[in-house]
Amino acid sequence: MLYSTHHFLYFFWDRENENWPWLKDKPLPLSALNRQLWKSSVPSLNYYLLLALSAIISTLGLLADSAATIIGAMIIAPLIGPIMAIAYAMVLNNRRLLKRASVTLITGVMMTVIVAMAIASLIGLKAIRPEILSRANPSLIDLGVAMAAGAAGAYAKSRWSIADALPGVAIAVALVPPLSTIGIGLSLQNPSIAIGASLLFMTNLTGIIFSGGIVLLCQRYGNLNRAKGGLLLAITVLSILGIPLALSLNNLLVQENVNRELERAIASEDFTFPDAEIRVMSVRPRRRAISVELDIVTPELASINQEQLAEFQAFLEAELDQPIDLRVQLIPVRVFTLPASP
Repeated sequence: MLYSTHHFLYFFWDRENENWPWLKDKPLPLSALNRQLWKSSVPSLNYYLLLALSAIISTLGLLADSAATIIGAMIIAPLIGPIMAIAYAMVLNNRRLLKRASVTLITGVMMTVIVAMAIASLIGLKAIRPEILSRANPSLIDLGVAMAAGAAGAYAKSRWSIADALPGVAIAVALVPPLSTIGIGLSLQNPSIAIGASLLFMTNLTGIIFSGGIVLLCQRYGNLNRAKGGLLLAITVLSILGIPLALSLNNLLVQENVNRELERAIASEDFTFPDAEIRVMSVRPRRRAISVELDIVTPELASINQEQLAEFQAFLEAELDQPIDLRVQLIPVRVFTLPASP
């Protein structure tokens, strides 16, 4: 039964495929892909010009907190070319191409950070926008995105028919915005922003190279014996990066859980303060306890005492089964009610 079904499907596909020759898509010959990646690893004027423009657009988008502007910067950034060349050189153990692509990548990275730092210093904005913060707190989710994008990029590079997918890969992996965030962090003299964005860039870079190399190997470019050194190095780097990324993901999960319990507590009748508005300002997991900061906006005459807040803290600790450091700022407001004129 299985044999007859398989035979029928094979016959049907073979017959119908005559009218769909474009479905018989094969990887580029080794010589064609080699030529293409050597060309994309050239440290040319066009490469640096596009990268500088991408850095300018990305930095301005981050400072303006504009996601659309940042996406535009990702599309024109040419960094994916030398990175794919590094992945290709790794699986073939081509040291000349590896050296050339690495020089192109490193000089481009340095230029992008310097341009971003100069623009941020020139404009002088000191506020840290949400788009900047989102690139300073990477997690294992970002590594998953980078590896998927690297696989897609390597597959698209090896096939002419889907080369149009490369701009989408550039958007997905977001190489230039983390570099611009590093420059902004250095300009603001904020080491946590610069270090977090550096971790994100290294995560994206290593994830792309590793998954891109695996996809190229699966398409029979190079062999495992040649690629094992580079793959082992990539796995080692990913393992080291995975520690802070896993901690960051755990912090995100804890924050989400705490926020959920806070919303439950705020909605609960037991912890409803009369005419008060409760705002969750921050939730930060610490080694000893979870730090929670709240702002409670309340009328001047309303009485919120320490005993009520202690009960609120005990409720959170019981629900989360973790100690809570609670900091509450009471903001008194004066409310006037004016009736309509007759």
